[in-house]
Amino acid sequence: MSEAHLPLVTEWARQEGFCPGVGDAGVYRHTDAGGLWLGCLGEEPVGCVAGIRYDQRYGFIGLFLVRPAFRGRGYGVALWRHALAHLEGVACIGLEAAPERLIDYSRWGFVAAYDTLRWRLPAASRSRCSGAVLPRGYAVVGRAELAADAGAHDLVLAYDARHEATPRPHFLGEWLGQSNGTVELVRDDLGCCRGFGRIRPCLLSDGAGALGWRLGPLLADAPVLAGALLDRLCSERTGPLMIDAPEANPRAHRLLQERGFQIVGRTVRMYRGRPPALPQQDIYGLACLELG
Repeated sequence: MSEAHLPLVTEWARQEGFCPGVGDAGVYRHTDAGGLWLGCLGEEPVGCVAGIRYDQRYGFIGLFLVRPAFRGRGYGVALWRHALAHLEGVACIGLEAAPERLIDYSRWGFVAAYDTLRWRLPAASRSRCSGAVLPRGYAVVGRAELAADAGAHDLVLAYDARHEATPRPHFLGEWLGQSNGTVELVRDDLGCCRGFGRIRPCLLSDGAGALGWRLGPLLADAPVLAGALLDRLCSERTGPLMIDAPEANPRAHRLLQERGFQIVGRTVRMYRGRPPALPQQDIYGLACLELG
């Protein structure tokens, strides 16, 4: 897939209700230059898929769709096989499945691990995302300081590596460095990272050109830290706010409910190979369902 195709694929994702973040597809492409494809009939694009290889231990399949007019003809299977071939030899492959596709993916050796819930904050509840106070000994580091302080950036990379299936410095560097997002880090008085989060504009399925906000990743050692990060990231934002959180973390469920978020969707995380052992209690929001 070339860079010129990214706006088209982003629009397809919007129409499917993925609510893609502005600039997300470019990050997929930069994470694994050979892992993003467009399926064409002659010169006509009909579908796409991402098969991102982080390393030999972990890969992820996402952004998998075929235009409605071309479904049922085997084009999706062709894209699917192409992504799997690219990930040949990877120890574990993950994906995020719609509930009605569980049987389909299980035939290829994928096993359900846990549900992922999509939460959306109505405008009427926006006032609840304010006023969280960090405990004594903690401070928030904003985007400007992260950009200027290589040490702070390395703290985020190290913290993220403890909460992911495999370290992803290239992806995270791209993700956090995008100019269309805001990043916040919580640091304790010893200088250690205790959580971080990012928010970016997204394209809503409600209507062409409609903008909202996607939160993620949101990781923290404790609910009070996650709440303070969430409130800072959401402050002064207009438009709908969305976050994807693993149902396996009940602390995320309580935190989002307290702030008035409502569940608007559900997908299922599936793996082929041994599932990664992740500290789910610290994961309040995923970066992106299309990248794992």
